[in-house]
Amino acid sequence: MKRFKTISEFHQFRQLPAPEHPLISVTEFDVVKRTVEPSSISWCYNFYCIGLKRASFSDHINFRYGQQPYDFNEGILSFVAPNQVMSLSIDTKQETTQSGWLLIIHPDFLWNTSLAKSIRKYDFWDYSVHESLFLSAKEEATLINILQNIRQEYHANIDRFSKQIIISQIESLLSYADRFYNRQFITREKANHQLLEKLETILEDYFSSDDLLTKGLPTVQYISETLNVSPNYLRGLLKVLTGQNTQQLIHDKLIEKAKEKLSVTDFSISEIAYALGFEHPQSFTKLFKSKTQLSPLAYRQSLN
Repeated sequence: MKRFKTISEFHQFRQLPAPEHPLISVTEFDVVKRTVEPSSISWCYNFYCIGLKRASFSDHINFRYGQQPYDFNEGILSFVAPNQVMSLSIDTKQETTQSGWLLIIHPDFLWNTSLAKSIRKYDFWDYSVHESLFLSAKEEATLINILQNIRQEYHANIDRFSKQIIISQIESLLSYADRFYNRQFITREKANHQLLEKLETILEDYFSSDDLLTKGLPTVQYISETLNVSPNYLRGLLKVLTGQNTQQLIHDKLIEKAKEKLSVTDFSISEIAYALGFEHPQSFTKLFKSKTQLSPLAYRQSLN
């Protein structure tokens, strides 16, 4: 699996001009026809990726988002969060046609902004929404206008207003996407992943409540009982859909919340550990380092 750690690395791989800003990029793709060879590849990004694409793939090309087949047809908006796995398998030599826009946002660009805490509140970053967002011509024009504004802003001379203006534009794009998704839920049938959606809600509610302080970290047994399924059934289902077991998903949510607190608060490592349900800060540090290869303190320092 190929991992893209920086925007520059991604641009180089896709044979795009070097990005003008190291932490954010807007690229427009004209109509491009290319031949793809038989292959099977997987990749993930260390950044957020929003693609407004029009593409035509043959029946011999299987595109997958996470562990699910991806509905990748004409005129769609897609969202990929850091560390989500994409894969593509091609049975025979095929020609594809692509055009559209691509917005890439490195998490470091969001540091110390209002969006750092709110960006993951949108369901379309997670597994609760599996279908692409199909846009009307009017909706597409609205989003393209925002993308053009973002690109124009970082093309201009960067000043002390630039970052906040760009952040505001990104927030507008996400708000419009949220509105358009809600419209689609009414007009287009949702993918049937209600169990995963409920699991995400349980974890989000638990980590946002006082249960961490009074009960400690949620257990696999607690999650399965709340979902009214057996632990073995839940583990098997999650393995197929996400490639992870229940405990790994609990730890991923924990690390997500820990990174949020490390980036947007001045709490000490011990205070964060206790707030996240750890009796001993050393246990928190050990888990965080095993997941990120950095200690909590080193991660906070890396943001600066």
